[in-house]
Amino acid sequence: MGVIKIIGGKVINRGVYTCADVIIKDGKIISVGSQNVHIPDDATIIDASGKWVSAGFIDLHTHGAGGGDFMDGTLDAYEKALTMHAKHGTTLLYPTTLSSTTESLHQSVEQYKKAKSANIVGAAMGGLHLEGPYFAYDYRGAQDERYLRNPLREEYDAIIKASKGDIARWSLAPELDGAAEMATTLRNEGILMAMGHTGATFEECQRAFDAGFTHLTHFYSCMSTITRRNAYRYAGVIEYGYFNDDVTIEIIGDGIHVPQSLLNLVYKIKGAERIALITDSMRAAGMPDGNYMLGSLEQGQEVVVEDGVAKLLDRSAFAGSVATMDRVVRTVQQLTERPMPEIVRSATETPARIMGIADKKGAVEVGYDADIVVFDDEVNIQSTIVNGQIVYNI
Repeated sequence: MGVIKIIGGKVINRGVYTCADVIIKDGKIISVGSQNVHIPDDATIIDASGKWVSAGFIDLHTHGAGGGDFMDGTLDAYEKALTMHAKHGTTLLYPTTLSSTTESLHQSVEQYKKAKSANIVGAAMGGLHLEGPYFAYDYRGAQDERYLRNPLREEYDAIIKASKGDIARWSLAPELDGAAEMATTLRNEGILMAMGHTGATFEECQRAFDAGFTHLTHFYSCMSTITRRNAYRYAGVIEYGYFNDDVTIEIIGDGIHVPQSLLNLVYKIKGAERIALITDSMRAAGMPDGNYMLGSLEQGQEVVVEDGVAKLLDRSAFAGSVATMDRVVRTVQQLTERPMPEIVRSATETPARIMGIADKKGAVEVGYDADIVVFDDEVNIQSTIVNGQIVYNI
């Protein structure tokens, strides 16, 4: 892979920054700030003077980009999405499904395996994120109601078996019949369990947490808050997310799904170390406004993107986002006015820790994987490096 030296940058690491050079060799970071490292004459030099240098952005929740959706069932769709996300600073992502038929979920698992071995030049993949189909109908958002159902053991057991370890996380509504039994299976398989598209009460959330649910899918979006039943008030998922310090959350940081006031509130209460910024992007990310398919071209549903916002055709709900991670970091930093290193932590270190890979990803430290992004104060990407390979450079 050769040697890469990044010079003159402001290196962000674990919420703070220092001015230092970074040296990469054979896919690993071998030096941060040291002056006693030999650099061969043929080393690649990246001038980051006046710019930020951080670990590459990690997107825990994305359905696609660049015109491709991960449920299209083609390598072309994967290539479009991975290339587009890398262009915008993402070095690792988790391809995400939508509620669909059992057959489509099996096809998604098989296509992921093919893409994993295809040597696509772009963002790397950390495993599949299955979003659904076990969701609450009243909190479905843009999830296609045709495919919503309760967990069926024979169904999810078969999918897990077919995946052979490629499923990294599964989002579902924990209050559904069969969800508790499914939680036992997921926990035994080491799959991250996330509450999503759920109308659970505070008490149901506590039982879910005790069963192994430790993460909340797109916080504020498609989840319950305080409700009244027979005049009595019941707290919901949002209140539980704030209450439990051991629960991590993810935020769609496009400034649309979660407005400025709520962004400030969630950062004040949860803090960057418990917040992962995500795109929840669909195929229109990085593309112009127009009509697109959410989900696969064959079985998805048509949505409209107008003024940079994806919506169902009846405008009753958002339909994912068209954000990329550079836009997410930029938007959240500007709206919260918090220091750049703090916001970058939510796009690097925190998601790495959530996914159990913080020993090799999410930090700019010696021995870590050389996933690096260089960008300016407006989060315009200059360079993206994935596993020591420059995949984007202006």
